[in-house]
Amino acid sequence: MAESSPTSTKARKTRRWSIEMTPPSMSSSSGPLTEELQCSICLDVFTDPVTTPCGHNFCKTCLNKCWDNSQTCNCPYCKETFKHRPDLKINTTLREIVDHYKKKSPEKKAAVLCDVCEERKLNALKSCLVCQSSYCETHLETHLRVAGLKKHKLINPVSNLEDYICQKHERPLELFCRDDQTCVCPMCDVTDHKNHNTVSLEEESEEKKTQLMKTQKDTQQKIQDRIKKIQDVKHSAEVRKRNTEKEKAARVELFTDLIRCIERCQTELLEMMEEQQKAAEEQEEELIEELEQEITELKMRNTELERLSHTEDHLQLLQIYSSLCSSRDTRNWSEISVKTEESLETLRRALTKLQDSLQEKLTLTDVKRIQQYAVDVTLDPDTAHPYLILSDDGKQVRCGDIRQKLPDKPERFDPCVNVLGKEGFSSGRFYFEVQVKGKTDWDLGVARESINRKGEITARPSNGHWTVWLRNGNEYKALAGPSVSLCVRVKPQRVGVFVDYEEGLVSFYDVESSSHIYSFTGQSFTGKLYPHFSPGPNDGGKNSTPLIITPVKHNT
Repeated sequence: MAESSPTSTKARKTRRWSIEMTPPSMSSSSGPLTEELQCSICLDVFTDPVTTPCGHNFCKTCLNKCWDNSQTCNCPYCKETFKHRPDLKINTTLREIVDHYKKKSPEKKAAVLCDVCEERKLNALKSCLVCQSSYCETHLETHLRVAGLKKHKLINPVSNLEDYICQKHERPLELFCRDDQTCVCPMCDVTDHKNHNTVSLEEESEEKKTQLMKTQKDTQQKIQDRIKKIQDVKHSAEVRKRNTEKEKAARVELFTDLIRCIERCQTELLEMMEEQQKAAEEQEEELIEELEQEITELKMRNTELERLSHTEDHLQLLQIYSSLCSSRDTRNWSEISVKTEESLETLRRALTKLQDSLQEKLTLTDVKRIQQYAVDVTLDPDTAHPYLILSDDGKQVRCGDIRQKLPDKPERFDPCVNVLGKEGFSSGRFYFEVQVKGKTDWDLGVARESINRKGEITARPSNGHWTVWLRNGNEYKALAGPSVSLCVRVKPQRVGVFVDYEEGLVSFYDVESSSHIYSFTGQSFTGKLYPHFSPGPNDGGKNSTPLIITPVKHNT
């Protein structure tokens, strides 16, 4: 094998260096047709390309300007002179290729040209911060060969070289001062920034890139969070729209029922009034008939009395006097009155019946609506007072007679015989039902997670309790601070508890009779709310029946 010449070896090294040092951005952005489709005058992709007789291509405008400013017409590339100015025609095939290339190729930044090239300037391969010039591959060769030039700082070609030079010392900005957060040159490092924490631009850049990657990751996460939030908002909007339509349908049904109820009550009232009117008319007819009969009899008697008063037959007068003058048994008409107006009591009873019917329907609809927010509640044994006995499934609680040996945890109630549900709620709506049948004493409601568990507890909203209770078998109160005595028509057997966190509402219902017991309104909740239970003391077995959390059976 023939030994390669030093020149060829150096050329290969130069070409290999130029390939290795070509920046990724340049190699990735330069397509295979970039140079072929580039006008050598404006160094940009052709616009309306034309071809000279010698076969070279230029932008039509560029070539015309070049010839307009010259006395001769020659090719700007090969310098061939033409005796007569050629009639330039647009190369349509080349223009189509250029248009297709522009559509497929991304827009590129303006190329940095070599500062040494004289006639046709080539694209620069590197910029030197020391020389403050940019060089093409050919003119960069001395920086790769000459020992003194090898020490110069080379970077990818840039057009704003002055930004990379210290304006004070005219030295390359090679360092970064972390104290002042600015780029500095080696002279700055030993003068103005002496004893400062300075590092190389590369080191600081790598650290910044690491921070950028973290920031980018955080930004991407924020984007994902916001995309998810948009999805959540859209989902909430869809759910709210469906619920609104459902609620509208329910309200239409409710008002239709109410209207029917009112119309039925009106019909019943009118029928009752008609019946009363008919009965009154019959009574009046009987009275009139009886009065007319008595008038006829009295007229006949009056005629007889008139005749007798003029008779001369003394014997006849004395014989019939007693029968004519004696008082006959007739009704005392002064005590009899006829009603001219309808009884107000009848109207009052009808309105009371209507009010009760409407209230029953409204409460039934309310109960049906809130039952859709039913949640599965299980008792938390870690909060139960030692006297309380919980079922294995956590759905029942009663008070025993023996204090159990249990760990004295901070969350456990003592001495109040209370227990909370396992799951808390900090938003939205929830509903649960508890069977209280057979009990003489109980407490039900919700309580804030932060309530006091030890010592005497005063249950009221300001202390984090929203509860109602039963005492002595028939005394119902809402512990509103001060307490509010409650009047219930029938003794509740199953109590429903509904909470709307955002609305600040806690309502209690008698599920069996679909009647409203009490509501805490306008409350301001913070933190989690937990279902709250107290079965009350055993009371010698009189109150041994457990409180039972029951599955919600939707009313129909």
